[in-house]
This record gives sequence, structure tokens and C-alpha cells, in this order.
Amino acid sequence: MTSKLKFPGMKKAVVLLFAVVLAVNVSTAQTIADGIKLLNYGKNKSAADGLKKIYDANSKDPQNIYWYGQALLAQDDVKGAKALYQKALQEGVNDPFVLVGMGHVELLEGGDLNSAKQKFEQAITMSTETKGKNKNKPNASVLNAIGRANADGGSKIGDPVYAIDKLKQAAALDLTNPDIYINIGVNYLKLGGENGGEAVKAYQEALTRDPKNARAMYSIGKIYQSQNNPDVFNQHYTSAITADPTFAPVYYSLYNYYSNRDVNKAKENLEKYVQYADKECATDYLYADYLFRAGKYQESLEKAKAMETGECKTYYQTPLLFVYNYDRLGDSIQAKSYVEKYFASVPKNKIVADNYDIAVRVLSKIAGSEQTAIDYLKLAIAGDTSVNNKSVYMNQIADLYGKLKNSTEQINWLQQSIQLKGGSMTEADYYKISDNLLKAKDYAGAMAFSQKYMQAFPTKPQPYYFNVRAAKALDTTSNPGIAVEALNQQNDYLAKDSIVANVEKNKKLIFNNYYYLLKYYNDVAKDVPKAIEITDKMLALYPNVGGEENTFATQTKDALIKSTKPQPAAQKPAPKAPPTKKPGK
Repeated sequence: MTSKLKFPGMKKAVVLLFAVVLAVNVSTAQTIADGIKLLNYGKNKSAADGLKKIYDANSKDPQNIYWYGQALLAQDDVKGAKALYQKALQEGVNDPFVLVGMGHVELLEGGDLNSAKQKFEQAITMSTETKGKNKNKPNASVLNAIGRANADGGSKIGDPVYAIDKLKQAAALDLTNPDIYINIGVNYLKLGGENGGEAVKAYQEALTRDPKNARAMYSIGKIYQSQNNPDVFNQHYTSAITADPTFAPVYYSLYNYYSNRDVNKAKENLEKYVQYADKECATDYLYADYLFRAGKYQESLEKAKAMETGECKTYYQTPLLFVYNYDRLGDSIQAKSYVEKYFASVPKNKIVADNYDIAVRVLSKIAGSEQTAIDYLKLAIAGDTSVNNKSVYMNQIADLYGKLKNSTEQINWLQQSIQLKGGSMTEADYYKISDNLLKAKDYAGAMAFSQKYMQAFPTKPQPYYFNVRAAKALDTTSNPGIAVEALNQQNDYLAKDSIVANVEKNKKLIFNNYYYLLKYYNDVAKDVPKAIEITDKMLALYPNVGGEENTFATQTKDALIKSTKPQPAAQKPAPKAPPTKKPGK
């Protein structure tokens, strides 16, 4: 097995009216080959039990040591595996596989990558043939073990590029082992979702070596499931089941997929998973998960409490059961306490996207918890290789900063999300940034960005609106008249809008803009002819005599014209300014 079977967090509830089958197909390894198969099938407990018996029978055999250690790692017992490999080295079992095992442990502990690579290279040197037809050729199984070690864990663990190189060497030396190409596929996926095509090719190569390899078929299906392509992933999952009906992981993936889509299919796949998977904490968790999805929140909580006080009290997923159920029952305080417990104890390589989603959902309901939610999302960004997921997290951070009324940080994270996607912006992106630049009182920035918004979406009203608001905010004694161009731009746009429903609304907006310009030209610029020109535009907009707008424009124009004529010496000069109140005020 390349990496441990991971069970993602719960999704939406779905009512499943059936009794969960708890019968488990228990089997243990009789040989190392049996143990490897169990690991590949996600039956880590059975594999560990069987491989321990083999190890106990001959604790000096390097293969026994290596594979028992791999079974311990599959159960997240890194300390146990480390002690096992160290004991072997101390007792003189200085074997390439034991060295690879130690390097594997070092990677999972987050140790020095170069130190682990030194152990891998030492193992390669030790296993390189010195004579015969394979002289100067490294051992393919050792190379495969190195690839397996780097494939394990999260995206930040190991060096997948280094691993792929070693695995390709192994594939050229060993022309039959399909696991080599499966490990290549996993390492490609660790490089990011954009390498899914290369991973599929690797899994297909595994199938050329073993046409009935259920794990390779399932792995291809998982890639298409991540792309939400049910027609294709169902095809590959069906092939995996046909190849081996006892391959449990495929039933788990199908259960998760159908749990909120098709009650009958969800029921069928859950029963199959429980039938063929190991009976361990993961299956107990799944049963409690089912109860939650079925809307049986109190029963799910009771199951979670039993796990918390029993053999599964240290199982990393158990706190999530409390989080989901308390959140659904409306107890945000309890849900928050278990969110904190979960993230304080769970290994980072076990955290999946759904875990961050529920944490943010819970914390967003509690005032004062926004910064904690932001911190979790930053961890999500650091641990995820998917550009799309990172962008979603960044937008969530931006929304949380919006709740904190920190527009500067909100803009920063929105822009980071846009840059991550290659600079391609939706209208929603333009709107959010323009709006937040205004909230941050960066009026010059808002005007500059509004111009870009106009160029990208010239037929939308929002960029003109933002531009005018920012310009008016800047239109003070230090920037007189800066709003004139923005108002004219908006008027030109509104005048082109021929939608009948907007004609009257647009006329009022244009008129209000003219009023602003009128005051500017008369009061600030002292340009009476320009002010008179504005009143003419008002009259063209509202030509019907007697109307409020027409009356205002007519009277104002008359007053402005009088102000330009010489006044008799005995008479007082006529007022220059137009009435201070516009129609409707």
C-alpha cells in the first residue's frame, strides 16, 4: 500500500432506512504477500496482525521487519515502526529495506528530507549488484520501497519528483510488478491535481502488468471522482468490483458519493464496505457517520461517546463526530470545543478539505472566532495542492476579514485568490474588490480599479457606480472637479441603456448627476456659461413644462442668465448661485 486509506469528513445528511450490516470478513496475513495485499486493500489491522506473527516467527529477517513496520505505519503507529527499525539496526540487521523503513519514518516525522534521502541512497548502494547480469544495477524492490515511502503522507511530505525518478528506474528493471506504477501514480498526485493525467497513465501501466488489479482501477476512478465525472468514475469503480468484489475502498468511496444523492445505492455500498473492511475504529466511525447522515443525531452522539470512552478514544476522527452532531443540533459552543480538540491532536497529513469546511462553518457562527477560523484556513492553504481549493479557502478568508471589517486584508486575500487562478477575474471579483476599496477609503485605488472594471464589463452599471462614489469622495478643495469625468462617464453609460424598464430610473440618475455638475461649474469653477449648458441638458431630459425637474431647470437657467447681465447701479445684483435644493429635496 502506498498511502494509508483516508476517510474524509462527513457530508450532508441523508435518510437511509436500513440496518447496517456489521458482519466483517476477518482475515490475516499468512505470508508477506498476503500482508501486502491486505495493506493494498486498506485492511491495515488484519495486515498488522498477520505480519506481526510472521515477524515474531523470525524477527531477524529484513523483509519481515520491513513489512511489519509498513503495517504499523499504515495504522499511524509511527513510533512503533521507528522503534522496530531502530531495534533491527541495533541488533545488526543492517539491510537496505530497514534503511528505507527508517527513511520513511523520518519523512513522516517531518524530519530533514536530505537526511532521509541519504538513507535511501545508502540503501540503493547496498543493494546494487556487483556481479552477474545485473552488475551495477540497483535492486528494483528497494527502489520501489523508496517510491512508496515518498508517496506516503500529505503533499508536504517527501519528494515526489525524486521518487518518480527512482520508480521509473525500478519499472525498467522489474517488468512485472504493478505496484511500481501505482506508486508512480500516487507521487504524481502529490505534485498537484494538474498531474492527474500523468497519474492515470501510471495506473493504466499498472493494469497492463496486472489487468485485474482492482486497486489500479479504483485509483483511476478516484481521480475522475475528484473531477466530478460520475459516468467515468462509475465505469472504473465497476471494473474494480468486477475484478475483486472484496475490494472494500471502492464501496466506501461510492457510499460517500451516493449518501446525499441516491438512498438505495448509498445503503448498498455501505453494507458492502462494512462486510469486507476490517472491524476497527474506522468502521465504528463510519457507522456513527451513517447515523449522522440519516438524521439520527442523538444516536450518532451516543456512538461517538462510546468510542470516546472505549478502545477508539484515541482515534483521530472521533472528535469530528461531536463537531458535526453538535453543529447540527445547534450547540455551537460544544461544536467549537471539539473543533479545537480535533485540530490540536490530529496529524496534519490526516486533515482533509471537509475538516476545514466544518471548522470554518462552526467558528463563523461564534462572534470573536473569526481569526481562529482564518488561521485554520491558512493551514488548509499550506497543506493543499489543488489550485481550486486554495482559491476557495482564500475567498473564505476574505469573507471572514469582511466580517471583521478589515477591508485592507479582505482585498489582499481576494487579490491573492485571483493571482493564484492566473489573474482571470469574474465580475464578482471586480465587484468585491471595488466595494472593499471603497470601504477601506482607498478612493484613488477604487477609481483606478473601477476603470479596469469598466473595460472588462462595459455593459454593467456597477463599475460606473463605484467610480462615481470614489470620485465624489475625492472631490474636495484639494481635488476640485475630479468627479466631473466620472459623472460624465456614468451619464454616457446610462444614456445608452435602452431597456424600457430602466428609462425613468436612468433619467433620474442622469438628472442628479447634472445637478452635481451644475453646482460644481457655478459654485466652484465659476463657469456660468458651462452651468447654463448643464441646465439645457436638464431641460432636454425633462422637456415637459410644469414638471418638477423642468421647473427647476428653467428657473435655474433664468437666474444664471440674469447673473451674466449688467445690473443698473441703483439695483442690487441678482443672485448668482442656483437654488441649493434640487427637485425632490
